[in-house]
Amino acid sequence: YGIDISEYQGVVNWEKLAEIVKDHNISFIMIRSTAGKDHRDRYFTSNWREAKNKGIIRAAYHYYRPNENSIDQADFFIKNVQLEPGDLPPVLDIEQISDVQSVSSLISGLSSWIKKIEDHYGVKPIIYSGAYFYKKYLLGKFPDYVLWVANYSKSKEPLAEFKWSFWQYTDEGNIRGIKGPVDLDVFRGNDTEL
Repeated sequence: YGIDISEYQGVVNWEKLAEIVKDHNISFIMIRSTAGKDHRDRYFTSNWREAKNKGIIRAAYHYYRPNENSIDQADFFIKNVQLEPGDLPPVLDIEQISDVQSVSSLISGLSSWIKKIEDHYGVKPIIYSGAYFYKKYLLGKFPDYVLWVANYSKSKEPLAEFKWSFWQYTDEGNIRGIKGPVDLDVFRGNDTEL
């Protein structure tokens, strides 16, 4: 089990972080680093450092703004995120279509972001999206990439017909050490596979 956080959760009390669900500690944490071509998450530096200090496997994610240049966004992520051994691959968070370009142009931009990130870090990024958005716009476009899907329905397995690795199953989690709701996630696999 894991969580994902951004500046919207405010200052995390890392000393009080505990179980995510009964008898399950937080095994991984997805931390927003950047959004678009120029927004660095206010708490990324401290969240990134403290996750490492707590021994929690971490990933940095980029919120993709579909109306902004993809290479500018990739360059901004690279400028702000230094990965270390044991970190999960970078994450591309795509949730919206563009107001200024076609869906095919958006897919081309996403491909450019992915290629730039993959070339820089030497690892394929994880792709995050909602189940509906993924099925409508991304299905079949990035088949060789790890999928992190958001789906808050009561289903036991979202996108059962696809190979997802991470599932954000609620945005209403309650974790000691974090004020207000937080997203909760599960990894489909064991600790070694993670």
